[in-house]
Amino acid sequence: MQARFATPGDAAAIARIYNEGMQDRVATFETRLRTEEDIRAWFDGVHPIVVVEDQGRVISFGATSAYRPRDCYAGIAEASLYVARDARRKGVGRLTLAALIDAAEAAGFWKLLSRVFPENRASLRMIGALGFRQVGVYEKHGKLDGVWRDVVIVERLIPTNLV
Repeated sequence: MQARFATPGDAAAIARIYNEGMQDRVATFETRLRTEEDIRAWFDGVHPIVVVEDQGRVISFGATSAYRPRDCYAGIAEASLYVARDARRKGVGRLTLAALIDAAEAAGFWKLLSRVFPENRASLRMIGALGFRQVGVYEKHGKLDGVWRDVVIVERLIPTNLV
């Protein structure tokens, strides 16, 4: 397995993986399936996106996106991570997130934020092992399939960019 920066040419594979995550209802409130064109719009030249390949096939991606539009938050990014169904529980998420942290550091971000469903204990353990800390819980943060869901708020500082 090898991590690398994603390119717009990876958009179809990223859409496939993201759509699996939506359908499985374990990692996002999103329900509208994404197209290759939707994913291409993520490539803004500011927010890094990484993929992990196994034998030439993209099996996961990690993406950063804008946190808030105010200038004071320019160094903070939302972090998202998705692994293809058939590649889960094999260390792919850890490799992807480590690459995303490195990419965010190189891009000058000083903090990554995310929200995780509390039932997703494997993800919470993995991100904790990579330096994220839990900072709280948003109760009834959104409805998914008509059911209120909580999310755990996590953050990771990137010390080299805190100067």
